[in-house]
Amino acid sequence: MSFESLPHRPHPGQAPPQPGQAVAARPVPACADEPRFDAVPPDRTKWRYRPRRDFWRSKALRAGALITLLALCGLVILALVREQTGTEGFLVGLGLAVLPVPLLGAAFRWLDRVEPGPWRNLFFALAWGACAAALVAIIANSFATRWIATATADPSSADHLGASVIAPIVEESAKAAAVLLLFLFRRRDFNGIVDGVVFAGFTATGFAFTENILYLGNAFGEDQASHSAGLTSTTAATFFVRVVMSPFAHPLFTVLSGIGFGMAALAPPGRRLRRVGLPLLGLVLAMGMHALWNSSTLFGVYGFYIVYGAVMVPVFGLLTWLAVWSRQRELRTVAAELPAYAAAGWLGPAEPLALSSMRARAAARDFAHHRFGGKAAARAVAEYEAFATALAFLRHRAYRSAGATGPGPDFAAREQELLHHLWERKPVAGPALLYAAGATGRIWMPPQPGPPHPYTQHAQYPQHTPYGTPTQYAPQPRYGTPPRYAPYGQPGPAAGPAQYAPRNPYLR
Repeated sequence: MSFESLPHRPHPGQAPPQPGQAVAARPVPACADEPRFDAVPPDRTKWRYRPRRDFWRSKALRAGALITLLALCGLVILALVREQTGTEGFLVGLGLAVLPVPLLGAAFRWLDRVEPGPWRNLFFALAWGACAAALVAIIANSFATRWIATATADPSSADHLGASVIAPIVEESAKAAAVLLLFLFRRRDFNGIVDGVVFAGFTATGFAFTENILYLGNAFGEDQASHSAGLTSTTAATFFVRVVMSPFAHPLFTVLSGIGFGMAALAPPGRRLRRVGLPLLGLVLAMGMHALWNSSTLFGVYGFYIVYGAVMVPVFGLLTWLAVWSRQRELRTVAAELPAYAAAGWLGPAEPLALSSMRARAAARDFAHHRFGGKAAARAVAEYEAFATALAFLRHRAYRSAGATGPGPDFAAREQELLHHLWERKPVAGPALLYAAGATGRIWMPPQPGPPHPYTQHAQYPQHTPYGTPTQYAPQPRYGTPPRYAPYGQPGPAAGPAQYAPRNPYLR
């Protein structure tokens, strides 16, 4: 990149690096008035940032093969489930099994709001769980149970052994395969524990959806044969246990595998044992948890309730706390890494504070939606937030998690790519994040004369009319030359208030 580098400024009290510790971070390239992005093609239609590959190695071919495989698995699993439940039972099971899917999907997507990954990864995980993993589980479980029944001449014992031993091993391995594929082939989108939890949760949600169709459809068939109906029917009891009481059961098991992959993603490249052992440990824990859940009915009349109350609910609460803590840790990473880019001029001085707060991010998107062009402007701010978060994680992995190896060979190109994305969206995202930092109390902004703002009475953004056209920031295209931010304490063309006192030690 054609930039002048600023000198690296370590944090106060930071000790010099010792042998084997993380290497010192490389200075951030300074932001010029008209920066050059040498790795970015000038033609927007060629903004791929990667060289083209041969056809047999292209993403289109691999994606097409994967979609075809999942579609075939879906057709086969559809035929198998319909054969076991009948058409009417299949439709009833489908209608009841789909109810928890949007709720679980929304919960996992909310957890991924700090750095939302591409939807294609989530759709793949959901489809793999519902089609491929479910098909493998049905075929392998049936084969193993029949083989054990034939070998032991005891079908009852074979059913219990299949449910408590064979099913946990087969099902958790099939579901973990989706997380493994994302870990290997979508490594750029797999940054830590939160991503592992989200991918595992979507995979298990899809698997539970297909399994619930089978169980609810079979229960409906039994009720039709016995002429049972109402709350005392087998369908109602199955729905209460699987959809109301324990919709999180399968996601809870597979999340343990996802946490193992997430911890492996945070491990330095040289720690091969940690990168292999942690996913295997998570998979073993998932199998053990699943086996305990399936064996709960063997512990007596109240065994199910004991396992549910003493094990499942506490573990669910613990994993929920771990996921939320990991999300807050990601926000702290953003707050720690982005000030270096603010000092170099790529970000406004208040932007790291706004980007490290989910409330401020939402306020920035809302402000852009009402002030800079509706949904398109809000989408530009959301993309700006996502790229800035990816930039923070990229730098954190390169210099804090890489040990003595330092950044990888593609760090500079990836950093330039993300800075280019930020530069394009800065005309809209910069003012929106500056307003959000003041409106949410991340920085202190003195009251300004003028009409009251519709969002807040305390943090006013000057020279704007409510829900009207900004007087200072004229409507601009989505991609253009962003306004320059003046140094801290000096008014500038896009600095907003003349002075503001930050509450963060990074802004000096």
